Formats: sequence, C-alpha cells, structure tokens
Amino acid sequence: MNTWFVTGTDTEIGKTLATSDLMRHLADQGYRVAGLKPLASGCERTGEGLRSADALSLMRAANVELPYGQVNPYAFEPAVAPHLAAMAAGTEIDLDRIGAVQEDLEADWLLVEGIGGWSVPLDDKRLLRDLAQTFTRQVVLVVGLRLGCINHALLSAEQIHRDGFELVGWVANRLVPDMPELEGNQATLDRLLPAPRIGTIPYLREETQGVAGKWRLPLTTLR
Repeated sequence: MNTWFVTGTDTEIGKTLATSDLMRHLADQGYRVAGLKPLASGCERTGEGLRSADALSLMRAANVELPYGQVNPYAFEPAVAPHLAAMAAGTEIDLDRIGAVQEDLEADWLLVEGIGGWSVPLDDKRLLRDLAQTFTRQVVLVVGLRLGCINHALLSAEQIHRDGFELVGWVANRLVPDMPELEGNQATLDRLLPAPRIGTIPYLREETQGVAGKWRLPLTTLR
C-alpha cells in the first residue's frame, strides 16, 4: 500500500482540499483509495458525536469505506492546537491506537492528513512527525500561495528532511485571487524545493465542488 502523509506550511492552508482532490484523482485512475484524519480540532457536536468537516471530506473522496471512528479517532471540539485540545479533553493521544487502522486496511493508496503545520506538538515530548512515522516516511507538503509562502515552504521542507522523512512532492494552493507575482513565486518554489510540484489548486470560491486541481504524479510513484 502506498502511503503519503500530507502536511502544510501552516494551518488553514488547504491540506484537506488538496488531500481530497488527490484522493479523487487516484480513484479516477482505478486505485482503491482510503483517507485518514487522525487528529482534528474545531469539530462540530452532532447526534452521532463530534464530527470534523475535514474528516468527512476525506470520507467523501475515498472509494474504500471506513467507519468514522477509524478515519478520525481523535476529534476535539475546541479549535486549538491538538496538545491543548487533548489536555482540555483530559485525554492522551495514543499513536498505537491511531496506527492500528492500517493493519487490516485493503487499499492501493492511503492518504493521511496531518493537523496544522509540520512541527505542531502532540504533547510536551512528541511532535506531528511522531504521528507521521506511524504511517510512512513519505511526505507531501501543501504550500498556500500568499505573501511569505517561499520562506514557510523552504523552512518546512528543511525540517521534514532533518527529521528523516522524504519530501516526495509539493502542492501549490492558490489562497488569494490576486497574489502579486504568482507565477514568479511558483517558479521560485519549483527551483528551490527539493521535490517536484505534483499538484496545483486554483483559487476557489467556497461553493466550488468536485475535483479542482491539476495533478502530475510521476508514473514511478503509481505502482
């Protein structure tokens, strides 16, 4: 099973949009695709319990069905960092419980979406990288195209490499409709990031639905 961990240069940067869109693209190619959102904050209280809009988006994009509790085992109501949300809920994030989802999973591709940016803490001793390595060493970085994105992208890529992971690709997500020097920023990131741009998401209004991006995954990746 091919497994990619999807992180971003920051929170609210388009990780869910990019992950869901990539999942649909892979499913359209005939692959069995599953998606996970192990940690989610800012969840809505429903009759079935706390629900994450991000996790529900991944479930809609997948063609391998999983129960909500497997897709999103840790759902927190406060829209705060996961270590603070877990503390408020009086719980500890158990990585073994999260990783157990893989044991009986039958899929060609598994996309695991992180929370926040790459160095978000899970508690005083563990960071998001500890969650990522539960699944894979291959990381996709979603870069929100706005002022400052080059600095954030390069710092994130450097830390991903320093932590012993492989950056297999990055996704350009256009966050604003009129970013100055959009093409110049993308070209700079193409030159300086140590991985290819595998996807491009155009600027979207909130009501836009369906597959939105352009994907160019290396054929060697789709094994």
